[in-house]
Amino acid sequence: MSDFSDSRNGVKHKILVAIFTGVPFLTLFAVVPMAWGRMLGWTDVVIFAVFYVLSAGGITIGYHRYFTHGSFKAKRPLRIFLAVAGSLAMEGPVLNWVADHRRHHKFSDKEGDPHSPWKYGDDAKSLFKGLVWAHYGWLYASKATNVDKYCKDLKADKDIARVHSSFGLIVAGTFLLPAIIGGLVTWSWAGFFTALFWAGFVRVTLVQHVTWSVNSICHTFGDMPFASRDQSRNVWWLAIPSLGEAWHNLHHADPTAARHGVLKGQIDISARIIWIFEKLGWAWDVRWPSAERLESKRA
Repeated sequence: MSDFSDSRNGVKHKILVAIFTGVPFLTLFAVVPMAWGRMLGWTDVVIFAVFYVLSAGGITIGYHRYFTHGSFKAKRPLRIFLAVAGSLAMEGPVLNWVADHRRHHKFSDKEGDPHSPWKYGDDAKSLFKGLVWAHYGWLYASKATNVDKYCKDLKADKDIARVHSSFGLIVAGTFLLPAIIGGLVTWSWAGFFTALFWAGFVRVTLVQHVTWSVNSICHTFGDMPFASRDQSRNVWWLAIPSLGEAWHNLHHADPTAARHGVLKGQIDISARIIWIFEKLGWAWDVRWPSAERLESKRA
């Protein structure tokens, strides 16, 4: 079976990508004047933080560690919740995201990898071009990863298939929910629109670019304490905003591990949340890396 499915409808796909990624990004140009103009309140900060962790965690814990790699098992309500939360990041429907990432691991930094920064070579000019491709350009690729080949297990799950097909509705919710909460808490239209701006557009933009930075930066710069067959690296300053995903080297050395930040001082917020799920009985068979396994993975 081919690694690729039919084309993504060409122009239509490119327009949708431009809207879903470009429109939130354009709001960043208004961040400074709005903050300077006191259009940022504590209500906006709190709503932003909640939806940031919800949507970014939906990607890191749900789309990535659970659906892609099976780092733990989850009860049905949690499984559905993680699929919906990941969709709130507006990085694509769950089946497509997981299929892309599974293909990434199969061909990591080699031909066939959907978003390797080493695609064009390793000289300065080629690497710069590759970084642009890995961070954003790959989203415009004309061929989609074959979901039937890489995601057959999830496609057969009726709950996940339903969330996948509801992506458009969830995208609307990722903007309307924080806005409605902001309006109700402040009981004002001003609260509605400032929450829409900060916890909607700005939050989506930051979550997206942090995720894409793991694709680009974490495969180009940083340290490699563990042995992997690719260029995956740790980037410490991305660890907090990525909720632990920037400890990327161990992840590629041991993809199914539920914890990526395993060395002293490596904060992994996603792993801590999974630990909480486990303690609550919502998750089990969590693949925590043992000391012996980590030592065997040392570079």
